[in-house]
Amino acid sequence: MQTAMQAHPAVFIPLEQETRPTVPTDAAAYYLNRAPQTMRKWACLENGPIRPIRINGRLAWRVADLRNLLTGP
Repeated sequence: MQTAMQAHPAVFIPLEQETRPTVPTDAAAYYLNRAPQTMRKWACLENGPIRPIRINGRLAWRVADLRNLLTGP
């Protein structure tokens, strides 16, 4: 039995089936096999292989950028 403090693991669809133009940090981290905090660090320091856009103060990662990073040029 889970308590209220335990988080439910997120379930992400395959990146090939993603239809949204952007995804939140936790999804982007999952697709790139990185920690969400690594993604936030890339955004803050602007030194990662891709950069997010900010929507109302939240990070959004372009699905096209994620695909390009994973498949190469």
